[in-house]
Amino acid sequence: MAPEIGFPEERLAAARARVAAARRVVVKVGTNVVMRDDGAPALGRLYGLIEAIAGERRAGREMVVVSSGAVGLGAQRLGLSEKPKTLALKQACAAIGQGRLMSVWSEAFEKVGVTAAQVLLTEDDFSSRGRYLALRATLEELISLGAVPVLNENDTVGTAELEAEAGKVFGDNDKLSALVAAKLGADLLVILSDVDGLFTANPARNRAASRVPVVAEVTASVRALAEGGGVRGRGGMATKREAAAVATASGALAVVASGRRPGVLEEVLAGADVGTLFLPKRSLTGKRRWIAWAALPAGAIRVNDGARAALVSGKASLLPAGVTALEGDFEKGEVVRILDSAGVEIARGQVNWGRADAEKLLGRRSGEARVAAKGYDALVTRNNVVLRDGEGS
Repeated sequence: MAPEIGFPEERLAAARARVAAARRVVVKVGTNVVMRDDGAPALGRLYGLIEAIAGERRAGREMVVVSSGAVGLGAQRLGLSEKPKTLALKQACAAIGQGRLMSVWSEAFEKVGVTAAQVLLTEDDFSSRGRYLALRATLEELISLGAVPVLNENDTVGTAELEAEAGKVFGDNDKLSALVAAKLGADLLVILSDVDGLFTANPARNRAASRVPVVAEVTASVRALAEGGGVRGRGGMATKREAAAVATASGALAVVASGRRPGVLEEVLAGADVGTLFLPKRSLTGKRRWIAWAALPAGAIRVNDGARAALVSGKASLLPAGVTALEGDFEKGEVVRILDSAGVEIARGQVNWGRADAEKLLGRRSGEARVAAKGYDALVTRNNVVLRDGEGS
């Protein structure tokens, strides 16, 4: 059964109207949109997108761009015949390609009377709460000044994305676009790639595959539909689907569509039936967004079945008595993964103690822990616990 079957038409119409009314929009442009099939920059395609973004900015929308392509453009300049495989070569390609990529965006925006602002990020900019808040303040200021921020992963110094294994973390800049959309409280995330959206099967292998117009919730059946990565890009439909899940969990709408289709951004922002529309599921506060989607959790805490049940109920903190093991070298205030007895992640939380102190308190009752930890009963208080999708009510 396709994810949209039985979906009320009136709710879908209302969702498309929300897309058309979106005030703050994050647009992610994939490598296979930035580059032609022969590896050269797709200048005509990019200029069309830039004119559309500039037009929306002049019309009053707040536009933010997340652009891939630095590694691909660097590889093209070096004359490489295939995707770079070693970390050092990927970073070298990024160093060569980043300047080329930004010059395209900056010069084209200048020609249409809009100022572009380059922002390069690493995973640590999201893992650290202080840097997270500073980044948000900078982006807010750029937007208020009428500029269009153009963001990219700083692949020359950041290694987490380049070393990522498929399925372990997000790939490409899909992750970055989702985190930015969540951070900025965007109304809409538009992910432009070389595919027309989510399909019931891989359309390159199955002619009977059909586009899924709308996804009400990213469930296991929806996750089963996505597969593979692009020829040049590090992500695939799976990373786009998960990026959409992050955005919708933060209260935003998300659309995955083909950036190779002329006029696609204008169609999406008009609320047309283009690509796949992912509907918002719930909204988190700013701090809880950071806890839920901190790029690199510092460690993990394994809990027993009783603690799992208490956490999933949404009414309890994580007490030392319910913890069976600690993983990683985390510090007070960092985000950790919370795992059940089978090692499945059920939640994320901000810890009140570092690992050294936490190890001394495992198994202690609340009163004993409070004295030992100077005021804290819980390793993670309930207000700083965010359940993963599928857990709780």
